[in-house]
Amino acid sequence: MRFINGESPIDLDFSHLVVAGWTGRDQKAIAHHIDELAALGVAPPSATPLYYRVAAATLTTAPRIEVVGTGSSGEVEPMVVQHGARRFLGLGSDHTDRVLEAHSVALSKQVCAKPCAAALWPWEEVEDHLDRLVCESWIFENGSWVAYQAGTLASIRPLAELAAGAGLNVLGIDGPVAMLCGTFGAAGGVRPARRFRMRLSDPDRARAIGHEYETIVLPEVA
Repeated sequence: MRFINGESPIDLDFSHLVVAGWTGRDQKAIAHHIDELAALGVAPPSATPLYYRVAAATLTTAPRIEVVGTGSSGEVEPMVVQHGARRFLGLGSDHTDRVLEAHSVALSKQVCAKPCAAALWPWEEVEDHLDRLVCESWIFENGSWVAYQAGTLASIRPLAELAAGAGLNVLGIDGPVAMLCGTFGAAGGVRPARRFRMRLSDPDRARAIGHEYETIVLPEVA
């Protein structure tokens, strides 16, 4: 996959992809997200945080993804990339099959592509003010864009702590590794939308990373 690091391209052939879940610092916020998913029939986690392993090939910068059925939805998340000794910050969506999630969270994450932005920021440019970075998402609903999620990284456990918990340095021995780092509650509740827009903003440096993608629904054939 080709990313842009500043003005320079960087080609990464990922060996691993990790999806960190239940990563909130505020236990009330975690409980809120658990309740959101419980309304969809999803069992609570065995521990927090959890590190789900999914196929690296699911990560994509494409503007379209394909899913089976209408029950999937996106989640905006900061994305940590470990490439040798270097670390980067990016933006991704933990697109998840909500119907399958009621049966198995791990499987629900595996069956969906994980869209991400094509830009990365060097870790050293953001590590001293990570908590001030802002993640936002919107869904296209009833003919217009609707605010869906918003929060700062101060709501998520320190990303370096999550990276250590997932063993990114160890996994990175086999090649570049990416990790999606958790999300925020959804305004109006978790729900599907054909189009999803997301942004990671750095107010200290007056810059942002963004990505938008469309979900193509394939028929469910019994």
